[in-house]
Amino acid sequence: MADSKFEPENITPLHQIISSCTGALLTSVFVTPLDVVKIRLQAQQKVKLNNKCFLYCNGFVEDLCCTFHSNVSTPYWYRPSSHLTGTLDAFVKITRAEGVASLWSGLPPTLLMAVPGTVVYYTMYDQIRYYMRKHHAPSYQPMWVPVVAGAAARVLACTVVSPLELIRTKMQSQKLSYLMIGDSIKKQVSSQGLLSLYQGLGPTILRDVPFSAVYWFNYELLKQKFNQQKPTFWFSFFAGATAGGLAAVLTLPFDVIKTHRQIELGEVQALANKQTRSTYFLMKNLYQNNGYKALFAGIVPRIVKVAPACAIMVSTYEYGKQFFHNYNASKAASTF
Repeated sequence: MADSKFEPENITPLHQIISSCTGALLTSVFVTPLDVVKIRLQAQQKVKLNNKCFLYCNGFVEDLCCTFHSNVSTPYWYRPSSHLTGTLDAFVKITRAEGVASLWSGLPPTLLMAVPGTVVYYTMYDQIRYYMRKHHAPSYQPMWVPVVAGAAARVLACTVVSPLELIRTKMQSQKLSYLMIGDSIKKQVSSQGLLSLYQGLGPTILRDVPFSAVYWFNYELLKQKFNQQKPTFWFSFFAGATAGGLAAVLTLPFDVIKTHRQIELGEVQALANKQTRSTYFLMKNLYQNNGYKALFAGIVPRIVKVAPACAIMVSTYEYGKQFFHNYNASKAASTF
Protein backbone atom coordinates (compact mmCIF):
# COMPACT_ATOMS: atom_id res chain seq x y z
CA MET A 1 0.00 0.00 0.00
CA ALA A 2 1.33 3.43 -0.91
CA ASP A 3 2.03 5.84 1.86
CA SER A 4 2.04 9.61 1.60
CA LYS A 5 4.63 9.93 4.32
CA PHE A 6 7.48 10.92 2.01
CA GLU A 7 5.50 12.60 -0.73
CA PRO A 8 6.67 16.10 -1.81
CA GLU A 9 4.02 17.92 0.21
CA ASN A 10 5.49 16.52 3.43
CA ILE A 11 8.92 18.08 2.91
CA THR A 12 9.97 21.33 1.28
CA PRO A 13 11.75 21.53 -2.10
CA LEU A 14 14.82 22.77 -0.22
CA HIS A 15 14.88 19.55 1.80
CA GLN A 16 14.66 17.54 -1.42
CA ILE A 17 17.54 19.57 -2.83
CA ILE A 18 19.72 19.00 0.24
CA SER A 19 18.96 15.28 0.22
CA SER A 20 19.78 14.91 -3.47
CA CYS A 21 22.94 17.03 -3.25
CA THR A 22 24.29 14.98 -0.36
CA GLY A 23 23.79 11.80 -2.32
CA ALA A 24 25.34 13.34 -5.42
CA LEU A 25 28.50 14.39 -3.59
CA LEU A 26 29.02 10.98 -2.00
CA THR A 27 28.30 9.18 -5.24
CA SER A 28 30.58 11.36 -7.36
CA VAL A 29 33.62 10.90 -5.12
CA PHE A 30 33.09 7.14 -4.98
CA VAL A 31 32.43 6.37 -8.65
CA THR A 32 34.70 8.84 -10.50
CA PRO A 33 37.65 6.36 -10.64
CA LEU A 34 35.32 3.75 -12.13
CA ASP A 35 34.06 6.29 -14.64
CA VAL A 36 37.63 7.16 -15.66
CA VAL A 37 38.43 3.49 -16.28
CA LYS A 38 35.20 2.95 -18.23
CA ILE A 39 35.88 5.94 -20.49
CA ARG A 40 39.50 4.91 -21.07
CA LEU A 41 38.41 1.43 -22.15
CA GLN A 42 35.77 2.86 -24.47
CA ALA A 43 38.11 5.51 -25.88
CA GLN A 44 40.68 2.79 -26.60
CA GLN A 45 38.25 1.34 -29.14
CA LYS A 46 38.12 4.75 -30.83
CA VAL A 47 41.93 4.89 -31.09
CA LYS A 48 42.03 1.51 -32.78
CA LEU A 49 39.18 2.42 -35.09
CA ASN A 50 40.59 5.69 -36.36
CA ASN A 51 44.26 4.65 -36.29
CA LYS A 52 45.28 7.95 -34.81
CA CYS A 53 46.44 9.37 -31.56
CA PHE A 54 44.78 11.84 -29.24
CA LEU A 55 45.78 15.47 -29.10
CA TYR A 56 47.57 14.69 -25.88
CA CYS A 57 48.95 11.29 -24.94
CA ASN A 58 47.51 9.85 -21.78
CA GLY A 59 49.20 6.60 -20.87
CA PHE A 60 47.04 3.99 -22.55
CA VAL A 61 47.83 4.62 -26.22
CA GLU A 62 50.21 2.09 -27.78
CA ASP A 63 53.12 3.03 -30.07
CA LEU A 64 51.05 5.51 -32.07
CA CYS A 65 52.43 8.95 -31.40
CA CYS A 66 54.05 11.32 -29.01
CA THR A 67 52.79 14.88 -28.75
CA PHE A 68 54.65 17.92 -27.47
CA HIS A 69 52.87 20.83 -25.79
CA SER A 70 54.18 24.17 -24.68
CA ASN A 71 53.52 23.36 -21.02
CA VAL A 72 55.05 19.86 -21.16
CA SER A 73 58.83 19.66 -21.02
CA THR A 74 59.17 16.03 -22.11
CA PRO A 75 56.93 13.76 -24.15
CA TYR A 76 55.22 10.59 -22.97
CA TRP A 77 56.46 7.41 -24.64
CA TYR A 78 54.29 4.33 -24.85
CA ARG A 79 54.91 0.64 -25.17
CA PRO A 80 52.52 -2.10 -26.30
CA SER A 81 52.06 -3.02 -22.62
CA SER A 82 50.21 0.27 -22.20
CA HIS A 83 47.21 -1.33 -23.89
CA LEU A 84 44.40 -1.82 -21.38
CA THR A 85 43.04 -5.36 -21.27
CA GLY A 86 40.42 -4.99 -18.58
CA THR A 87 39.12 -3.11 -15.56
CA LEU A 88 41.76 -4.21 -13.05
CA ASP A 89 44.53 -3.82 -15.63
CA ALA A 90 43.32 -0.29 -16.36
CA PHE A 91 43.39 0.67 -12.68
CA VAL A 92 46.97 -0.60 -12.33
CA LYS A 93 48.38 0.92 -15.53
CA ILE A 94 46.67 4.30 -15.20
CA THR A 95 47.84 4.59 -11.59
CA ARG A 96 51.42 3.65 -12.46
CA ALA A 97 51.66 5.94 -15.49
CA GLU A 98 49.78 8.99 -14.21
CA GLY A 99 49.49 8.64 -10.46
CA VAL A 100 46.57 7.82 -8.17
CA ALA A 101 45.14 11.34 -8.50
CA SER A 102 44.47 10.72 -12.22
CA LEU A 103 41.67 8.34 -11.23
CA TRP A 104 39.77 11.41 -10.03
CA SER A 105 40.44 13.45 -13.18
CA GLY A 106 37.32 15.35 -14.13
CA LEU A 107 36.03 15.36 -10.53
CA PRO A 108 35.50 19.17 -10.33
CA PRO A 109 33.20 19.27 -13.39
CA THR A 110 31.63 16.03 -12.16
CA LEU A 111 30.74 17.73 -8.87
CA LEU A 112 29.60 20.81 -10.77
CA MET A 113 27.36 18.55 -12.86
CA ALA A 114 26.15 16.51 -9.91
CA VAL A 115 24.58 19.43 -8.06
CA PRO A 116 22.30 20.91 -10.75
CA GLY A 117 21.77 17.60 -12.54
CA THR A 118 20.79 15.65 -9.44
CA VAL A 119 18.64 18.46 -8.07
CA VAL A 120 16.69 18.65 -11.33
CA TYR A 121 16.50 14.88 -11.77
CA TYR A 122 15.41 13.72 -8.32
CA THR A 123 13.28 16.72 -7.46
CA MET A 124 11.45 16.67 -10.78
CA TYR A 125 11.00 12.90 -10.58
CA ASP A 126 9.26 13.17 -7.23
CA GLN A 127 7.19 16.16 -8.30
CA ILE A 128 6.07 14.61 -11.62
CA ARG A 129 5.36 11.25 -10.00
CA TYR A 130 3.29 12.86 -7.26
CA TYR A 131 1.34 14.97 -9.76
CA MET A 132 0.41 11.90 -11.82
CA ARG A 133 -0.47 9.87 -8.73
CA LYS A 134 -2.97 12.48 -7.55
CA HIS A 135 -5.43 11.17 -10.13
CA HIS A 136 -5.40 7.67 -8.64
CA ALA A 137 -6.35 6.14 -5.31
CA PRO A 138 -3.75 6.71 -2.55
CA SER A 139 -3.15 2.95 -2.29
CA TYR A 140 -2.46 2.48 -6.00
CA GLN A 141 0.41 3.60 -8.22
CA PRO A 142 0.33 2.39 -11.86
CA MET A 143 3.74 1.16 -12.94
CA TRP A 144 3.75 3.51 -15.92
CA VAL A 145 3.93 6.43 -13.50
CA PRO A 146 7.60 5.97 -12.42
CA VAL A 147 8.50 5.18 -16.05
CA VAL A 148 7.08 8.45 -17.39
CA ALA A 149 8.26 10.50 -14.41
CA GLY A 150 11.80 9.10 -14.61
CA ALA A 151 12.04 9.65 -18.37
CA ALA A 152 10.73 13.23 -18.22
CA ALA A 153 12.99 14.17 -15.32
CA ARG A 154 16.02 12.70 -17.08
CA VAL A 155 15.41 14.70 -20.28
CA LEU A 156 15.41 17.91 -18.25
CA ALA A 157 18.52 16.93 -16.28
CA CYS A 158 20.47 15.86 -19.39
CA THR A 159 19.76 19.16 -21.11
CA VAL A 160 20.96 21.14 -18.10
CA VAL A 161 24.28 19.34 -17.63
CA SER A 162 25.18 18.25 -21.18
CA PRO A 163 27.90 20.89 -21.79
CA LEU A 164 29.52 20.09 -18.44
CA GLU A 165 29.44 16.36 -19.11
CA LEU A 166 31.11 16.91 -22.48
CA ILE A 167 34.00 18.73 -20.75
CA ARG A 168 34.23 16.05 -18.04
CA THR A 169 34.37 13.25 -20.62
CA LYS A 170 37.11 15.05 -22.55
CA MET A 171 39.17 15.48 -19.36
CA GLN A 172 38.83 11.81 -18.45
CA SER A 173 39.57 10.45 -21.93
CA GLN A 174 42.81 12.43 -22.19
CA LYS A 175 45.19 13.87 -19.61
CA LEU A 176 44.42 17.49 -20.49
CA SER A 177 44.95 20.63 -18.46
CA TYR A 178 42.13 23.14 -17.95
CA LEU A 179 43.91 25.48 -20.38
CA MET A 180 43.96 22.83 -23.07
CA ILE A 181 40.29 22.04 -22.44
CA GLY A 182 39.54 25.75 -22.80
CA ASP A 183 41.37 25.86 -26.14
CA SER A 184 39.39 22.85 -27.39
CA ILE A 185 36.12 24.49 -26.36
CA LYS A 186 37.00 27.76 -28.11
CA LYS A 187 37.94 25.87 -31.24
CA GLN A 188 34.69 23.92 -31.14
CA VAL A 189 32.49 26.98 -30.59
CA SER A 190 34.24 29.06 -33.26
CA SER A 191 33.92 26.25 -35.81
CA GLN A 192 30.43 24.93 -35.07
CA GLY A 193 28.73 27.39 -32.74
CA LEU A 194 27.40 27.17 -29.19
CA LEU A 195 25.10 24.26 -29.99
CA SER A 196 28.18 22.10 -30.54
CA LEU A 197 28.62 22.09 -26.75
CA TYR A 198 25.60 19.78 -26.74
CA GLN A 199 27.49 17.27 -28.85
CA GLY A 200 26.54 13.86 -27.53
CA LEU A 201 23.20 15.04 -26.10
CA GLY A 202 21.27 12.81 -28.50
CA PRO A 203 23.06 9.57 -27.50
CA THR A 204 23.00 10.72 -23.88
CA ILE A 205 19.22 11.03 -23.98
CA LEU A 206 18.95 7.72 -25.85
CA ARG A 207 20.99 6.14 -23.06
CA ASP A 208 19.68 7.95 -20.00
CA VAL A 209 15.96 8.14 -20.76
CA PRO A 210 15.59 4.36 -21.22
CA PHE A 211 17.95 3.92 -18.26
CA SER A 212 15.74 6.06 -16.05
CA ALA A 213 12.58 4.33 -17.25
CA VAL A 214 14.03 0.86 -16.58
CA TYR A 215 15.62 1.93 -13.31
CA TRP A 216 12.58 3.58 -11.71
CA PHE A 217 10.24 0.85 -12.97
CA ASN A 218 12.33 -1.85 -11.29
CA TYR A 219 12.99 0.18 -8.16
CA GLU A 220 9.31 0.95 -7.59
CA LEU A 221 8.40 -2.64 -8.51
CA LEU A 222 10.79 -3.98 -5.86
CA LYS A 223 9.27 -1.61 -3.32
CA GLN A 224 5.81 -2.96 -4.10
CA LYS A 225 6.86 -6.61 -4.16
CA PHE A 226 8.53 -6.38 -0.76
CA ASN A 227 5.95 -3.99 0.70
CA GLN A 228 8.56 -1.28 1.24
CA GLN A 229 6.58 1.86 0.54
CA LYS A 230 8.53 3.38 3.44
CA PRO A 231 11.86 1.85 2.44
CA THR A 232 14.64 1.33 4.93
CA PHE A 233 18.13 2.56 4.10
CA TRP A 234 19.46 -0.91 3.32
CA PHE A 235 16.45 -1.92 1.23
CA SER A 236 16.87 1.23 -0.85
CA PHE A 237 20.58 0.48 -1.15
CA PHE A 238 20.16 -3.05 -2.53
CA ALA A 239 17.05 -2.26 -4.59
CA GLY A 240 18.86 0.69 -6.15
CA ALA A 241 21.89 -1.46 -6.98
CA THR A 242 19.74 -4.17 -8.58
CA ALA A 243 17.66 -1.76 -10.65
CA GLY A 244 20.72 0.26 -11.66
CA GLY A 245 22.78 -2.75 -12.72
CA LEU A 246 20.04 -4.05 -14.99
CA ALA A 247 19.47 -0.65 -16.58
CA ALA A 248 23.22 -0.18 -17.11
CA VAL A 249 23.58 -3.35 -19.18
CA LEU A 250 20.60 -2.60 -21.41
CA THR A 251 21.76 0.94 -22.25
CA LEU A 252 25.54 0.42 -22.51
CA PRO A 253 25.81 0.71 -26.36
CA PHE A 254 24.44 4.25 -26.20
CA ASP A 255 26.95 5.07 -23.46
CA VAL A 256 29.78 3.91 -25.73
CA ILE A 257 28.53 6.11 -28.60
CA LYS A 258 28.12 9.10 -26.27
CA THR A 259 31.72 8.73 -25.12
CA HIS A 260 33.07 8.50 -28.67
CA ARG A 261 31.21 11.61 -29.78
CA GLN A 262 32.20 13.69 -26.78
CA ILE A 263 35.93 12.90 -26.86
CA GLU A 264 35.98 14.33 -30.40
CA LEU A 265 35.71 17.83 -28.90
CA GLY A 266 38.09 20.07 -30.83
CA GLU A 267 39.60 17.33 -32.99
CA VAL A 268 40.28 18.35 -36.58
CA GLN A 269 39.10 15.08 -38.08
CA ALA A 270 35.78 15.31 -36.25
CA LEU A 271 35.24 18.88 -37.44
CA ALA A 272 35.88 17.90 -41.06
CA ASN A 273 33.54 14.90 -41.09
CA LYS A 274 30.24 15.95 -39.57
CA GLN A 275 28.22 13.19 -41.26
CA THR A 276 30.32 10.44 -39.69
CA ARG A 277 29.32 11.44 -36.17
CA SER A 278 25.72 10.21 -36.32
CA THR A 279 24.70 7.61 -33.78
CA TYR A 280 23.83 5.08 -36.49
CA PHE A 281 27.13 5.56 -38.33
CA LEU A 282 29.22 5.17 -35.18
CA MET A 283 27.36 2.04 -34.09
CA LYS A 284 27.69 0.52 -37.57
CA ASN A 285 31.36 1.43 -37.83
CA LEU A 286 32.19 0.08 -34.40
CA TYR A 287 30.38 -3.17 -35.11
CA GLN A 288 32.01 -3.67 -38.51
CA ASN A 289 35.53 -2.98 -37.24
CA ASN A 290 35.49 -4.55 -33.78
CA GLY A 291 32.36 -6.69 -33.54
CA TYR A 292 29.51 -6.48 -31.06
CA LYS A 293 31.96 -6.43 -28.14
CA ALA A 294 32.95 -2.87 -29.10
CA LEU A 295 29.40 -1.73 -28.34
CA PHE A 296 29.75 -3.17 -24.85
CA ALA A 297 33.26 -1.86 -24.13
CA GLY A 298 33.63 -0.96 -20.47
CA ILE A 299 30.68 -3.12 -19.38
CA VAL A 300 32.36 -4.30 -16.17
CA PRO A 301 33.40 -0.84 -14.88
CA ARG A 302 30.00 0.53 -15.96
CA ILE A 303 28.12 -2.07 -13.92
CA VAL A 304 30.59 -1.78 -11.04
CA LYS A 305 30.12 1.99 -11.19
CA VAL A 306 26.39 2.26 -11.81
CA ALA A 307 25.14 -0.34 -9.34
CA PRO A 308 26.79 1.16 -6.23
CA ALA A 309 26.19 4.69 -7.54
CA CYS A 310 22.46 4.05 -7.78
CA ALA A 311 22.55 2.32 -4.40
CA ILE A 312 24.34 5.22 -2.68
CA MET A 313 22.28 7.89 -4.41
CA VAL A 314 18.78 6.54 -3.86
CA SER A 315 19.41 5.29 -0.31
CA THR A 316 20.91 8.64 0.69
CA TYR A 317 18.04 10.49 -0.96
CA GLU A 318 15.39 8.33 0.71
CA TYR A 319 17.15 8.64 4.07
CA GLY A 320 17.38 12.41 3.65
CA LYS A 321 13.68 12.70 2.88
CA GLN A 322 12.84 10.58 5.91
CA PHE A 323 15.13 12.66 8.10
CA PHE A 324 13.52 15.94 7.04
CA HIS A 325 10.03 14.51 7.33
CA ASN A 326 10.74 13.48 10.93
CA TYR A 327 12.35 16.87 11.54
CA ASN A 328 9.30 18.69 10.21
CA ALA A 329 6.93 16.46 12.18
CA SER A 330 8.92 17.03 15.38
CA LYS A 331 9.03 20.77 14.78
CA ALA A 332 5.28 20.86 14.15
CA ALA A 333 4.59 18.83 17.30
CA SER A 334 6.69 21.17 19.42
CA THR A 335 4.50 24.12 18.46
CA PHE A 336 1.46 22.58 20.20
